[in-house]
Amino acid sequence: MQEFILPNLDATHKWAREFAKQLHAPVTVALHGDLGMGKSEIARTIIRALRGEDTVVPSPTFTIVQNYDGISHFDLYRITDASELEEIGLPYAIQNDITLVEWPDVAAGILPADTIHVYISSCGADCCDTGRKVCIK
Repeated sequence: MQEFILPNLDATHKWAREFAKQLHAPVTVALHGDLGMGKSEIARTIIRALRGEDTVVPSPTFTIVQNYDGISHFDLYRITDASELEEIGLPYAIQNDITLVEWPDVAAGILPADTIHVYISSCGADCCDTGRKVCIK
């Protein structure tokens, strides 16, 4: 397990840009964390690092999935049944793309064994109230 303390948003962006460099399709990254922990911000930074800083990256909260030429960004917060995952294209993305999955628990049964799990939490007293701790498993 790797652990990173990110004291502010700039550090989070820097970490996500560096993390993006190791991602080559097909790979799945599961982003775990409570509301407001920065899952979307990390995904957005990864996408921009790989597709250009001017890439418009809306949250997939309502569309459930956004595609960026070989990168698929899923937000499964509103998915309640794993049977919906095929309909939204998750199995295809897993086999072909760099796949970023927010709220991945509903997809646990289909995520590949080599999925990179990124756990994001508040680091509290470890750095400051606005910082994050990122653990990769």
